[in-house]
Amino acid sequence: MAAKVLISDKLAPEGLEILEAAEGIEVENKPGLDPAELKSIVGSFEGLVIRSGTKVTAEVLEAADSLKVVGRAGIGVDNVDVEAASKRGVIVMNTPGGNTVTTAEHTITLLLASARHIAQSNASLRAGQWKRSDFVGAEVYEKVLGIVGIGNIGSIVADRAQGLKMKVIAYDPFITEEAALRLGIELTSLEDLYARADFISVHTPKTPETMGLVGKEAFEAMKPGVRVVNCARGGIVDEAALIDALDSGKVAAAAVDVYTEEPPPADSPLVAHPRVVATPHLGASTGEAQLNVAIAVAEQVRDFLVTGAVRNAVNMPSVSPEMADRLEPYMGLAEKLGSLHAQLACCVPGEVKIEYLGEVAELDCAPVNAAALKGLLGGCLEMPVNTVNAPFLAKDRGVELVEVKAEAKAFTNSIRMTFTDQSGASVLEGAVFGGDIARLVRFNDFHLEVVPDGIILILHNRDVPGVVGRVGTFLGELGVNIAGLVLGRIDGEAVSFVHVDSALDASQLEKLRGLQDITGAQMVTL
Repeated sequence: MAAKVLISDKLAPEGLEILEAAEGIEVENKPGLDPAELKSIVGSFEGLVIRSGTKVTAEVLEAADSLKVVGRAGIGVDNVDVEAASKRGVIVMNTPGGNTVTTAEHTITLLLASARHIAQSNASLRAGQWKRSDFVGAEVYEKVLGIVGIGNIGSIVADRAQGLKMKVIAYDPFITEEAALRLGIELTSLEDLYARADFISVHTPKTPETMGLVGKEAFEAMKPGVRVVNCARGGIVDEAALIDALDSGKVAAAAVDVYTEEPPPADSPLVAHPRVVATPHLGASTGEAQLNVAIAVAEQVRDFLVTGAVRNAVNMPSVSPEMADRLEPYMGLAEKLGSLHAQLACCVPGEVKIEYLGEVAELDCAPVNAAALKGLLGGCLEMPVNTVNAPFLAKDRGVELVEVKAEAKAFTNSIRMTFTDQSGASVLEGAVFGGDIARLVRFNDFHLEVVPDGIILILHNRDVPGVVGRVGTFLGELGVNIAGLVLGRIDGEAVSFVHVDSALDASQLEKLRGLQDITGAQMVTL
C-alpha cells in the first residue's frame, strides 16, 4: 500500500516531481490549508511536507494517527512542536544546507545597508528630498564583526566579511579553537564580543536558552555606535531592548529580517524605527534556495518512506542507507536485550549503561541506544514506542542512559547492557558474529550462547542431575515441543534457556516452578 504524503505549503515544482515520481508514494498537494483543515485531514498521511507557513502543533499531531515524518523545507523548525512530535514517534527533518548561502548573503546585504542607510536614503530620495548630510554612513573596512553562533550560516558570513577586510570575532561554545582557526576567526567570550564589535550578527538556533539572548544587559555591554543584524530567528534579539538601545543612541543602526511575531503588527515600533532596515523574512527567499530546499526535503522524505534512510533529522540521529545496513544487526540485538530485561524485571530501571566493545565502538551508536530504549520501554509501556520517541519517553521517566566505548575482550563485537534499579543491577551482553548473526552471550554471571529469538523459557535451578529430564517430561506431557536448549552453570546454580514452539499459560508456568530443584521460571518472547 502506498505511503501518503501531504504537501501543505507551496513547494517548488522540482520537489513535487520527485515525490510524485517515487514508487510507493501517493502525493496530495494542498498548499494554504488553515489549521482546522489540516487537522481534519492529516490523520491519513504518513508524511507531511511543509515550509514556514504550516504550524505543526501538538493539537495537529494528536490528530495525525499515521504520521511518521515531517519534512521542513528550510532550516528552522520553530513552526513544529518537535517535542510533541518526538513523543508520538514522528521524525522531524529539516534541510540545513539548502539556504545557507542565501541567508548569509542576505546578512551581508543588511549589514551594508545598515552601515550606509540604504533603505532610508532611498525612501528620502523617492519622496523628492536631497538630504545627503542626513545619511552619513560608516565603512566596514577594518571594522570588527562579532558573530554569535558559527554554524553553517555564521561561517559563510564570516568568510564573506573577511572578503570585505573585516576582522571577525565569534562566540560559539560548540566550536573548537582549531576549527575557528581554520576559518580565520578569533573565538572569544560573549562579553568580550559585545565590548569589541562594531557590528554584531546573530546566527544561533531558536531555543529556550537563546530566546532573549541579546537583551538589555547585552546592549549595555556593547560599545557605543554598534550596529546589530538579525537574520536568524525572531526573539533571539529582544525587540523592546533593541528599540531602547536605538533610542538612546547606544545602537547606531539595526537590520532585522525576523520577528517575534510574524508578520509583525502594522504599527510595529521596530519596523517603523528610522534607524532600522527591516525586511519580511527574506533570508531564504531566492529562487536558488527555494529550489534547493524543495529538492532536499522531497528526497529526504522519499528516502525515509521508501528505504528507511534518515537524514537531517532534528529529533533522532541521521543514518545513511549504508550506515543503516552496518548498524541493523546491533540495533536488533540491542532492542532484544532491552526487551528481555523489561520482560524479566517488569519495571523501568533508573540507569541503563550500554558498553560497546570492539569494532562497533568506532560507529555512531546513537541509533543503537535508541533501539535499546525502544525494546526496554516497549515491554513496559502500553503506548506505541519507536526509536524516535524512546529517548524522550525514557527521559520523562527518569531513565539515565550512559554510553561507554572500549576495546574488544571476549568477542570481536559485543554490546553489554547493565540495568540498575533500587533492587540492584542486572547484566545482559550480546555479540554479533559474521556481520549479522546475533547471540546472547552473558546473562548476569552466566556465560552461554543463546539465539535471542522466539518463545523462551528461562529456568533457574540447582545444578544437580535429573532437572533437564524432569523439565522435558513436564513439557512433553503438556504437548509443548522443545526447539532448543542452552545451559549455563556456576557455583552449584544453573540457568537454562529453553526455546519452545508454544507458550505456557500462567497456571502451567506456576506448576513448572513447583518441579523439584527448580528455583525460578519465566517466559519471554523475543
